[in-house]
Amino acid sequence: MSRARQPPLVTGISPNEGISWTKVTIRGENLGTGPTDLIGLTICGHNCLLTAEWMSASKIVCRVGQAKNDKGDIIVTTKSGGKGTSTVSFKLLKPEKIGILDQSAVWVDEMNYYDMRTDRNKGIPPLSLRPANPLGIEIDKGRFPQKDLEALFPGMSADFTSENFSAAWYLIENHSTTSFDQLKTAVVNLKKQANKKNEGSLAYVKGGLSTFFEAQDALSAIHQKLEADGTEKVEGSMTQKLENVLNRASNTADTLFQEVLGRKDKADSTRNALNVLQRFKFLFNLPLNIERNIQKGDYDVVINDYEKAKSLFGKTEVQVFKKYYAEVETRIEALRELLLDKLLETPSTLHDQKRYIRYLSDLHAPGDPAWQCIGAQHQWILQLMHNCKESYVKEQKGNSLLHSPMLDLDSDVRPSPIGHLSQTASLKRGSSFQSGRDDAWRYKAPQQVIFVEKLTKLVLSQLPNFWKLWISYVNGSLFSETAEKSGQMERSKKNARQRQNDFKKMIQEVMHSLVKLIRGALLPFTLREGESRQYGGWEMKSELSGQWLTHVVQTVRLSSESLTALEIPNDMLQIIQDLILDLRVRCILVTLQHTAEDIKRLAEKEDWVVDNEGLTSLPSQFEQCIIHSLQSLKTVLDCKPGEASVFQQQKTQEDVCQLSIGIMQVFIDCLEQLSTKPDGDIDTAHLSVDVSSPDLFGSIHEDSSLSSEQRLLIALSNCRYLERHTFLNIAEHFEKHGFQGVEKITQASMESLKELDQRLFEMYIEFKADPIVGSLEPGIYAGYFDWKDCLVPAGVRNYLKEALVNIIAVHAEVFTISKDLVPRVMSRVIEAVSEELSRLMQCVSSFSKNGALQARLEICALRDTVAIYLTPESNSSFKQALEALPQLSSGTDKKLLEELLNKFKSSMHLQLTCFQAASSAMMKT
Repeated sequence: MSRARQPPLVTGISPNEGISWTKVTIRGENLGTGPTDLIGLTICGHNCLLTAEWMSASKIVCRVGQAKNDKGDIIVTTKSGGKGTSTVSFKLLKPEKIGILDQSAVWVDEMNYYDMRTDRNKGIPPLSLRPANPLGIEIDKGRFPQKDLEALFPGMSADFTSENFSAAWYLIENHSTTSFDQLKTAVVNLKKQANKKNEGSLAYVKGGLSTFFEAQDALSAIHQKLEADGTEKVEGSMTQKLENVLNRASNTADTLFQEVLGRKDKADSTRNALNVLQRFKFLFNLPLNIERNIQKGDYDVVINDYEKAKSLFGKTEVQVFKKYYAEVETRIEALRELLLDKLLETPSTLHDQKRYIRYLSDLHAPGDPAWQCIGAQHQWILQLMHNCKESYVKEQKGNSLLHSPMLDLDSDVRPSPIGHLSQTASLKRGSSFQSGRDDAWRYKAPQQVIFVEKLTKLVLSQLPNFWKLWISYVNGSLFSETAEKSGQMERSKKNARQRQNDFKKMIQEVMHSLVKLIRGALLPFTLREGESRQYGGWEMKSELSGQWLTHVVQTVRLSSESLTALEIPNDMLQIIQDLILDLRVRCILVTLQHTAEDIKRLAEKEDWVVDNEGLTSLPSQFEQCIIHSLQSLKTVLDCKPGEASVFQQQKTQEDVCQLSIGIMQVFIDCLEQLSTKPDGDIDTAHLSVDVSSPDLFGSIHEDSSLSSEQRLLIALSNCRYLERHTFLNIAEHFEKHGFQGVEKITQASMESLKELDQRLFEMYIEFKADPIVGSLEPGIYAGYFDWKDCLVPAGVRNYLKEALVNIIAVHAEVFTISKDLVPRVMSRVIEAVSEELSRLMQCVSSFSKNGALQARLEICALRDTVAIYLTPESNSSFKQALEALPQLSSGTDKKLLEELLNKFKSSMHLQLTCFQAASSAMMKT
């Protein structure tokens, strides 16, 4: 695991003070690894994450929100580093009043100003509403704190357009250092501005005084002339002349003032046009500004300007405003289409998707862009999954000719447990198996395994954002994270409730596709015929080994845990749990099948090296192979939260039980094959003996090859150990790992083992007892011996001594291999010899006195010699043999019999020592 990153540290902000919506640049250390890593940004306690733009790990650009605190820290929170700290602070200033003609990059409430502008009763020219400098002198801003001024003039304002205007506040704020003479000048300027109201009408009078005087003089002359003439004719004539004079005066006046008035009207119209352009330049420049901001990607500015224009000119009746507003709507429609295309474009980050959805919502785009984005993302995920499958299927078919043997972990790429065991000369029973596994095989994984890892990684990289997008859609946070735009949030929640079932189907379709694609790669037999064409297509030349399936189970489990962490409902993930169960079951069955194949190859690994207990490494190899196989299944057998037991289904229990019994039977067949193999098929091996054994009687020369009888003895010794230890240990391991039907497995294995043991034992007895039994009758009657006509016994005859020597040889051979087998083998050999001897005695028609004594001597000598190995059957045979003889009548015969027996035991003392040693040993045990 990589070391956690340091928490973010803010070391600088520029500017360090400003009003709300001021654009600031934050600098520092560990500010995140990318846009998705940035999860929190507050300035003066206000969440500014919505406007944050991550530039690098040391730089973030955002806009300051409307905070309550005047001054506060800048706190950055990231996924990788957590919540950070700040060494600098930001001061939030109160916004100043902005004039009508002042430029502003933020929204300005102009309703009050427009109301004043349209109030015709006041008669105030629009340009005189808020002069920039009413006193007409230089403004010198003081450094008096705003809070102190508010406390000094409660309820007042420094705005001279306000009803609560305070002249003292205005002078302190703007002219605290102005001299008295300058203030006098300001008073004169104010008076001039007040007198300008009457200058307009007075100027018209001043400009036309000469004309008025000329007209007055002309009228006076006409009046005097009328009085002098005194006649009507003259009166009529003068009247006509007066009219002519007036007409000429009028024409002359028009001629004199037409050019001046024309220029004045043109200037007024120009001035009015300029005033309109200046007053409404925001609207006239808006189409061009929209295009420029779209090219720069400043969609927030475009949206703010559009909202402002819509509120001001959306319902205007002025034709020129309608024309320009229509241009604005055309460009906004093009912006909607552009943002929708970007929203539906894949691949895309969740941050960008939310941003584009908010933009489209603010632009009142038709339809439901958020749901369109969810649908497009759903189709994109499905397409990615199927493209992933197709690419790996093609790659597998392209590489199958070159790398066909790479599909199994049990190939030469990794050391097998059997190979590891065979490298050692002998293994101590009970020791744990240590694998020398090499990691090189990891780089040659089958295409199906790589595909599953890639597929799950792909789903886990796409589905969380898909799910988070839906959650944001449900709770309305796509449109506001600060309880703003409640109407849009309510509409979003309503739409989400209506489309909840549709989204559930989308998630289920993704889950079904994921599961079926994995089944097509690993469990194609679980798909229907139609599904195999869509989700399959893999070349299954050889099935994956249990270890690869275990790796796949782990991969799918991790994917399921990651999906559960997203709080996806369990009913949508149940199909993945079913897949995990099927993979676990298949992994167990495949592992047991491969284990049976490994055990079958154990016959090739037998080195016939025995310890002082007569055991080879074969039982230990078998046990360790089983243990290693079960240990490799531990993670598969263990149930994770939410998983069912692999043995919950009866069919699985039966299949596992049969495979387990099959594994035991394979090893039993392996033992039988080794013990009954012809001599020509046996690899040259040497039988080693533990020379430190205190009970060592003899040993086979190290250069002599094993005989078939010795192999039988070794197999019998192994069978004995398997019955008493190995099979019981394996049963405990089965129970420890939760296997069902362990008693059935053990019982069936024990029965097969006992049958094999009995067959091998009968074969060995046949090899050893038959020659001894067959030599008795020829030995008894050698030299034409006759029980009816024989000399006085002088001792035990040679045939019996030879039989005893052969029995001693069998004892030595068995003792050399395993002293624990001696009583069993010797008892059975004695039974065969005693039975044959009893038969021979009963077949004799009659005995002479010397013949009866000779027969009793030999029967008693044999019985006393092998007394330690007598069984009820052999005792019965010896009793029947003695009963077939005439009884000794005289004490002399009894004494002679006793002397001859003692003589025999004395002369054969060395040969009979093995029976005494066995007797003492058996007495000790």
